[in-house]
Amino acid sequence: MNGSDIEIRVRPAVRGDCPGILAIYNEAVLTTTATYDYEPRTLEHREHWFDDHARGAFPVFVAVESHPGGGETVVGWSALNRYHDRMGYRFTTENSVYVLASHRGRGIGSLLLAPLIPAARARGLRAIIAVIDAGNEASIRLHARFGFERVGLFRGVGYKFDRWLDVAYMELQIEDPLPV
Repeated sequence: MNGSDIEIRVRPAVRGDCPGILAIYNEAVLTTTATYDYEPRTLEHREHWFDDHARGAFPVFVAVESHPGGGETVVGWSALNRYHDRMGYRFTTENSVYVLASHRGRGIGSLLLAPLIPAARARGLRAIIAVIDAGNEASIRLHARFGFERVGLFRGVGYKFDRWLDVAYMELQIEDPLPV
C-alpha cells in the first residue's frame, strides 16, 4: 500500500518495535472498546509480552509507514496469541489486530490480518479465534472478509466507559494445517 510519498508495508516485528506497538495499544485502551483494559501498559510489560510470543513461536507483525527521507513509523500490529494454557487448546490461537487511530479505514487491518492465517497454518494450528467487541462493526467486517464466522455472542460480559458491552466470538477453521 502506498500513497504518493508514503509506503506502508507489513513485516515481522522485532523487539525494537515495542514502543510503537505499545503506543497503538495504549491509545486503544484509552479511547476504544477494542480492548477491555482500563489502564495503559508499560514498555516493560509490552517487551515481556513480545519475548513471551517469541519463546512460544507466536508471530507478531507490524505495519510500518516508510518516510521519503528515511525511517519508519509503526502504524499497526497484529499477533497470534495463546488461546488458553490448557494442553487441549494447543491447536487454537486468538488473534489481535490494532491500527493507529489516524490510519484506520485505509486497509491496514487487512494487511495485518492476512499473514496471520498462513502463520497459523505453518504452526499446525487448527483454529483462529477473534474476540471482538460486538459494537466494533469494522473489525467484524474485516474478519468476515477473511472467512471468519460468528460462532457466539456473550451479552453484557464486558464493562467499559460506563456501559455493559457484548462480545462477539468469530472463528476461522484452518483447512489442512501442517502436521506438528
